[in-house]
Amino acid sequence: MSPAANRLGAATSPYLRQHADNPVHWREWSADALADAAARDVPILLSIGYAACHWCHVMAHESFADDEVAVIVNAGFVAIKVDREERPDLDAVYMTATVAMTGQGGWPMTCFLTPDGRPFFCGTYYPRDGFLQLLEAVGDAWRTRRGEVEEASDQIAGELRSMAATLPGGGSVPDADLCDRAVAHVLADEDIRHGGFGNAPKFPPSALLEALLRHHERTGATDSLATVERACAAMARGGIYDQLAGGFARYSVDASWVVPHFEKMLYDNALLLRVYAHVARRTGDPLARRVTRETAEFLIRDLGAGGTFTSSLDADADGVEGLTYAWTPGQLREALGDDDGRWAADVFGVTEEGTFERGSSVLRLAADPADAERFGRVRARLARVRAWRPQPARDDKVVTAWNGFAITALADASVALADPGLLDAALTCARAVVDLHVVDGRLRRASLGGRVGDSAAILEDHAALATGLLTLYQLTADEDWLTVATDLLDVAVAHFADPDVAGRWYDTADDAESLVLRPADPVDGATPSGAALITEALHLAAHLTPGPRADLYAASATASLAAATPLLAKVPRSAGHWLAVAEAAVRGPIQIAVACDGFDSELLAAARVLAPGGAVVVGGPVGSAELLIGRDRVGGHDAAYVCRGRTCDLPVTTPRDLAAALVARV
Repeated sequence: MSPAANRLGAATSPYLRQHADNPVHWREWSADALADAAARDVPILLSIGYAACHWCHVMAHESFADDEVAVIVNAGFVAIKVDREERPDLDAVYMTATVAMTGQGGWPMTCFLTPDGRPFFCGTYYPRDGFLQLLEAVGDAWRTRRGEVEEASDQIAGELRSMAATLPGGGSVPDADLCDRAVAHVLADEDIRHGGFGNAPKFPPSALLEALLRHHERTGATDSLATVERACAAMARGGIYDQLAGGFARYSVDASWVVPHFEKMLYDNALLLRVYAHVARRTGDPLARRVTRETAEFLIRDLGAGGTFTSSLDADADGVEGLTYAWTPGQLREALGDDDGRWAADVFGVTEEGTFERGSSVLRLAADPADAERFGRVRARLARVRAWRPQPARDDKVVTAWNGFAITALADASVALADPGLLDAALTCARAVVDLHVVDGRLRRASLGGRVGDSAAILEDHAALATGLLTLYQLTADEDWLTVATDLLDVAVAHFADPDVAGRWYDTADDAESLVLRPADPVDGATPSGAALITEALHLAAHLTPGPRADLYAASATASLAAATPLLAKVPRSAGHWLAVAEAAVRGPIQIAVACDGFDSELLAAARVLAPGGAVVVGGPVGSAELLIGRDRVGGHDAAYVCRGRTCDLPVTTPRDLAAALVARV
C-alpha cells in the first residue's frame, strides 16, 4: 500500500487518525471523495464513529485492520471515515437513515451510499465474517441490480426528507399550566427506587434535572426538587461516578447506576457539573458541593489542554473495557494493606463475586464513611495506585459546543462554591476557543493541537458558546464577551433560522455543504437540541443587549418557544432543555440588577447565589449595563432591582430582602 492510499494521517480528528494505519484506503468526507466514487462508478462505504466508542474499536480491529477485508473494500468501494463529533451534520443525516431502515441506531454506523451520497443500505456493527458477506452482497447488487439500488436510494432519500424532524412553527408560547403538566408527566416516569428515569441502559438526565430544579424554584414544589436530589445522589454514589478522581461515565448499563460504560465525555461532565452546581447553590447539600468540586477538577486535570477542554476518555485501556477502574478485594488489600483493604472493600461495595467482569467490582459509595480522614487517605492511595495501571486514551479534539458547556458550568460552579479559580478556568477557555475557532468572522466546529479544522460550526456550537460568553459577561462586566456573543447570535439568526417558518431552526447554516437533507432536529439527544440551546441564549441576550437587537432576540426566542409547545405537551422527557428554558421564560425571565461600586459587593454576591436558573444578573455603577440604566444605589447602600419581564419591584438593599423578593411564585 502506498503512503497516500490511506489519507487520514493529517486529519484533525484523533478518531480518524486511529485508522490512518489501516490497510483500508480511508478518506475523509469531501467533494473529491464523492467525485472519485462517481468517476470509478463504485458505491461509498461510509463508517461513522468516535474515539471513545468501544464497538468502534472492536470493528476496527476485526475488520478494518484485516487485509482480506481491505482488498475487497479498496477494489469495490470508496471508503470514507467520519468522526461523528466533528461532523454531527453527517451523523444526523445517516443516523436518521439507519434508524429508518433497521429500527435502531448506534456506532459504529455502517452505511452504503451512491456516489452522490444517497443511502441504500445501513447498519451498525458487523463482525468480520458478516461484514465480508455484506461487502460481497452490496458489491454484487451494485454490479448486477443497479436499477434496483438506484430506485431504493431515491425512495430512501425522499423518505428522509419527509421525515426530517422540524418544529411546525406557530402555536402559543408555553405558559405556567403547560410547564406544570409537562413536569407532572416527567415525574410520573421517575424510577423512585434507583433515581433517574427509565430502565437499562440509563443515561444521566442532565437537561431534565435542570428543568425540574427550575420548576421548584418557580413554584416551590417539593416533589420536583426531591426527584432532582434522588437522581443526583444515586449517580454520585453509583459506579457511573468515578469515586476516586471525579467525573462521570457516559451511562450505566444497568438501571441502578452500578456498572458504567466507562467512556467519559466532556459534554456529559460539563452538563452534569452545571446541574450539581445549581443543586449545591440552591440546597447547600454537602454531596452536591463535593461532586461539583471534583467534577470541575476532573475537567481541568484530565480533559484540560492549553486552557480548552478535550473531548473524551476511552472506555478501554489496552483493549480491555474498564481495566483502569475496576477492583477486586485482593487488589484493594494489596494496595492498602489488609486492614484498610477490607475497610475499603466494605465502603466501596467491592465483593468476592464482583459487580463487573472477571470477578471485579466498580467502586460505589453507599454513604460517606464516618471516618473522613481515613476515607480521604484511602481514596488518595487508591488513586495513586490506579495511576500506575494502563490508562484510557484521550480524544484531544476540542469541540466548540462542548467547551461552551464547560465555560457555563465552570462559571456557575464558581458562584456555587465561591471559587474564583473556576471562573478563571472558564475565562481562559473562552479566550482560547474564541481566538482559535472564530475564523474570518465565522465559527468552526473543532480543532486539534491548535489547528482548527475545516468543519463549519453547527447551531449548537453558536448557541452553547454564546450562552457561555453571556454568562461570563454577567460575572465580569467585560463588554468583549457580550460583543462576541451577540455576533454569534446574529450569525445564527441570519443563517440557521428558517426564513419561512417562525420559530424553526436548522442545525446547519444555509451556506453549509448541501447534504441529502438539511438536519433540523428539535429533540434533545445526548446533548440539548441546538434549537433549545439557541432559544436559551436569545432569552439571555434580549435582557443584556441594548437597542433593536434586544427586540429581535426577544421575538426570535418567543417564536422558538411557541414552536416547541407540541414537544412539551407530548414528549417532555425528550424536551428537557426546552422545559428548562420555558420555566425561566414563564417566570420572567427574572432580571436582577445590582447597583454597586464594585464586584466585592455583598449584595451582588448574594444575588448570584439566590438567582434562580435562567435568570439574568448584572452588577456595577448606574448606567454601566443595559439593566443598570437609571438604577443607582439607594441611600448610600448597594441596591438590587428585581424585574420579571417588564415589571420591576422596588429596590432592596439587603440579602435578606432580596431573598424575600425572589420567593417562589406559582
